[in-house]
Amino acid sequence: MLTAAHALQRHYRNSPDRPALHLQFSRQPDTTVTYADLIRGAAGCARALESAGIEPGEVVVLILQHGEPLVFAFFGAILRGAIPSIMPFLTEKLSPEKYRQDLAALIAATRPAAIITYPEFESEARAAMRPDSSVRAILLSPTIAPDPEPTLDSLPGLRRSPDDIVLLQHSSGTTGLQKGVALSHRAVFNQLNCYAKAIRLTADDTIVSWLPLYHDMGLIAGFIMPILGGAPLALMSPFDWVRAPYRLMQAVSQYKGTLSWLPNFAFNFCAQKIRDRDLREAGVDLSSWRAVINCSEPMHFNSHEMFRQRFAPFGLRADALATCYAMAENVFAVTQGGIESPVTVDHVDGRSLLTERVARPVPGGADSLKMLSCGRPLSNTRVRILDDSRHDLPDRHLGEIALQSDCMLIGYYRRDDATAEAFHEGWYLTGDLGYVADGEVYVTGRKKELIIVGGKNVYPQDLERLAENVAGVHAGRVVAFGVFNDETGTEDVVMVAESDTDDEGERERIAEEIRQRVTRGSDVALRRVKVVGAKWMLKTSSGKPARLANREKYLAETVTHDEG
Repeated sequence: MLTAAHALQRHYRNSPDRPALHLQFSRQPDTTVTYADLIRGAAGCARALESAGIEPGEVVVLILQHGEPLVFAFFGAILRGAIPSIMPFLTEKLSPEKYRQDLAALIAATRPAAIITYPEFESEARAAMRPDSSVRAILLSPTIAPDPEPTLDSLPGLRRSPDDIVLLQHSSGTTGLQKGVALSHRAVFNQLNCYAKAIRLTADDTIVSWLPLYHDMGLIAGFIMPILGGAPLALMSPFDWVRAPYRLMQAVSQYKGTLSWLPNFAFNFCAQKIRDRDLREAGVDLSSWRAVINCSEPMHFNSHEMFRQRFAPFGLRADALATCYAMAENVFAVTQGGIESPVTVDHVDGRSLLTERVARPVPGGADSLKMLSCGRPLSNTRVRILDDSRHDLPDRHLGEIALQSDCMLIGYYRRDDATAEAFHEGWYLTGDLGYVADGEVYVTGRKKELIIVGGKNVYPQDLERLAENVAGVHAGRVVAFGVFNDETGTEDVVMVAESDTDDEGERERIAEEIRQRVTRGSDVALRRVKVVGAKWMLKTSSGKPARLANREKYLAETVTHDEG
């Protein structure tokens, strides 16, 4: 069984001049990084970690933007035998105060031995360290020089066991540190080998990605898999993509890209924001794209249709649209659809799904709910659908998705309690709701009532706590929930808050303060805030607001108001 360091060594020895990746930058020439470049840069970082006294098995937090320093630091930590963990970099889109709180929480919980960042960010990193911090060194990327003649055999990363932790993934939440997913070399390679077969990945493929590397989809599918597997990668900054989404299409055309992964909102975003002029002037041809894989948030039929129709004139084939169900706890993919045959669309009765928790098939038509299949489980992964008593449910019955594979997480890093809670009799409980029909998996929602906005997990309880601090809001009488937006292809976050006042001006003040408080405390923009009177809120038998029931009440009132 290989480790990540052995895979890098093999590529360096067999094809040192082969491009590992092409880094793309706005208004700058692309930078091609060969395997020789990659090893030299990573080996230099490994030596710097050694000089700083960082030992194999210790965690190294990386706070770096898109570019060579981040690539070299990640694989440099692996060559050192350390455990890299990528943290988002502070940008103008993030609340500085909230970001600093999250960084301090990450350092306290993960207890890294080192941080690698830029000189201008050193003060931020030090400010997040408590007096008893585990951090012994802050390495600044400009001071780390490549090793022109690396001796790989002497690097301790090559002596790591396949069962050792290779990396930590942290999910992207709204407030507070999310659980760190610890993955072994063995789990990562079991996933890569099995998933490569599922998508028919070969060295002739080229992956094009803009996804951030602190997210499992970007880190695994859009970074580790192509580099360790030997398939060239064209990688751009997510911030460049947001500002100019047409650059993804231009990159696919330029590098003859064959594979990309996108969250559902990106299908809508590209279809709505990209102008013909930016494609025609560059002579964009998307016919090389054999799989554009929808992943990381609930998938919608209309998003696929919008994307297909928009880019068909530029060579996009209908059979290139694919789907995947994935999570960091399984390294990445659980299922894959759309490769061997077109994605299955299951026409079901929406009322039956909601009230009976059964996906009853109905003839296709305007009244049917069109469910996109996530495909079949990978060959090394088993899926079960469980009821609330954790008994197996028959096909087409809605329940919690549980899975078992040989690429599961070792555990949540330094969180034995959370690890034990996540498993039942050897099966990982995903917290996702779904059903199985004809061997294919369909995901319908989240048991824990997560809201997913643009691929980012939004925890409603966190937002509700922020809103409760606003003057005039009843404590414990706030609910946040997601409402799918057909235009954007992702969920909008809506909040309902109770107050005693009947004055409309005062209610508007409360609503505006809630918006500001939530934005400052979570980087989430509320789509709508509805301030209601006392006794509006529906509650559970224990007296807590019933989130899903209140969502239905809000939607019913919204429809009635619109019709009126």
